[in-house]
Amino acid sequence: MVHLYCGDGKGKTTAAMGLSMRMAGAGQRVLIAQFFKDGSSSEMSALKMLPTVALRHCRTVPGRYARLTPEQRQQARRDYTGFLRSVLAEAVEYDLLVLDEVVSACNRGIVPEEELVEFLRREREQREIVLTGRDPSAALQEQADYITEMKKLRHPFDEGVAARYGVEY
Repeated sequence: MVHLYCGDGKGKTTAAMGLSMRMAGAGQRVLIAQFFKDGSSSEMSALKMLPTVALRHCRTVPGRYARLTPEQRQQARRDYTGFLRSVLAEAVEYDLLVLDEVVSACNRGIVPEEELVEFLRREREQREIVLTGRDPSAALQEQADYITEMKKLRHPFDEGVAARYGVEY
């Protein structure tokens, strides 16, 4: 089935990693692919120790998307589209595929959403698939069997508190 963790609140990636731990604990093979992240967050350290979990990251143009030049954005599109295609091809060997922040990648036109939607249609019966990110399109929502929205009611970031190691990353 397809799981969609979305919304403006904290917890989308945390929920995806929790399901990854649960699946790994059940002896299932897990593939986690992160978009716009370099794999340095704390949960990646723990997950990489598990023998049935594989982690993938795209090493592309550095920096926040909003600050990229037009040339860097084009390079990011090429890199992330190739990354998505390779991850989707590899996913056939896994029981759970997590595409962390792929919704954001679709929203920014960094990856072709239509290719992702076609994959979801074709593979949903074969494995669990998790998508995370804010503001999923109607097409992505239509493919989801589970939709969980994280809603921010309060967050210390709004008061100027920086992200904390082990809590936010």
